Amino acid sequence: MQTFASFRFFNYRLWFAGAIVSNVGTWMQRIAQDWLVLTVLTHNSGVQVGIVTALQFAPFLLLAPYAGVVADRFNSRKLLLITQVVAGLLGVGLGVLVLSGTATLWHVYLFATALGVVSAFDNPVRQTFVTELVPTVNLPNAVGLNSASFNAARLIGPGLAGVLIAWIGVGWVFIINGLTFAATIVALLAMRIGELNEHERAPKKKGQVREGVRYVRRRADILVIMAIMTVVSALGLNFQLTSALMARVEFDKGAGEYGILGSIMAIGSLAGALLVARRARPRLRIIVGAAGMFGLMMVVQALMPTYRLYAIMCIPVGFFALALLATANAWVQSTTTPSMRGRAMSLYMMVLMGATPVGSPVVGWIGEAWGPRWAIAVGGLASFAIAVAAAAWSKKYWNLELSYALHRPFVSVAYGRTTSEAARAQREAAKLRVSEQQIEDARS
Repeated sequence: MQTFASFRFFNYRLWFAGAIVSNVGTWMQRIAQDWLVLTVLTHNSGVQVGIVTALQFAPFLLLAPYAGVVADRFNSRKLLLITQVVAGLLGVGLGVLVLSGTATLWHVYLFATALGVVSAFDNPVRQTFVTELVPTVNLPNAVGLNSASFNAARLIGPGLAGVLIAWIGVGWVFIINGLTFAATIVALLAMRIGELNEHERAPKKKGQVREGVRYVRRRADILVIMAIMTVVSALGLNFQLTSALMARVEFDKGAGEYGILGSIMAIGSLAGALLVARRARPRLRIIVGAAGMFGLMMVVQALMPTYRLYAIMCIPVGFFALALLATANAWVQSTTTPSMRGRAMSLYMMVLMGATPVGSPVVGWIGEAWGPRWAIAVGGLASFAIAVAAAAWSKKYWNLELSYALHRPFVSVAYGRTTSEAARAQREAAKLRVSEQQIEDARS
């Protein structure tokens, strides 16, 4: 089946299996960390949860460009082994502090920041490593399946975290998360090195960060995507914070119900990821349309009067969020030059992850000052507005004709003249697909 086409590659199967175990642990830690800050170390402080989230993602703003250079220059598999070991040790370390009764809010600040540093280097390598596991022609499928793995884990992780917090305590959840990184480490060690499609490495020279910035600046299509993701990430993708506030403050629920919200949202996210995996090529119209629908669904969710109806609305919110994220990721990866891919992805991840430290405290403040519903509604309205602005800009400068319908395709785009950057992106993607297909034909 087209949806699972990447599974025919041995190394990708290993990576997928190891990642899903590690991702379950990651989701468990996210729930445990927010619950620890919200209920143990503070008295329902949305601002403090926002600060911890900001500290975890702030390193992306400072380190992502340099992490991209590292990703382009060094062996991806070896770099991933290092980041997975360090991340596992951080999880275990925080768990030990909590279990010993010595954990304070400052400890959580420090561990969140340290994990953010590791993630800043891990993410661009992790993203570009997929290109070594499958041919470029299968890249959109592999990206979609990676998102499916992350969200399949999201189905299990939050609910399991809620149960474990109530059963054995929040400290053990951190310990378990640290141990789950062993699955990814084993998968990396067991791979067939000869089957990895190692791409061209960037040579060591001065100005490599500036070179990456110049490359992205010439790509109007990537800049539009980055503009969308900046707003959506800063104000819309704060589910940990907003769900915690809604569960605890608005509906007076406990850790179990909070964890269930994440699992329910993952149903929609998983469906969105699988939809992207079925598509042979990512499309800009899906990115713009998904951003707009994500914003609308968030506004509707903010109006839901009961916990049950709010939980149901998590499904379409998760669906459009993942359709947006996976398609944008696949577009940037599949249309960039291999020797620049790490830097392009690091700048993209800097925007995606780095906008969260700016937005999380603001969203937390809105939740405390105006109520949790406004924290969600503001994110939804902002996401819808940037989607409309991106569509208007594309229509004006790329001469696109957009049409809408109540049946499939819901959004249609007709291309007139395009910028040279967008045209170059299409040519690069086509060349990569042809060359990878020739390699695959030669192997078979």
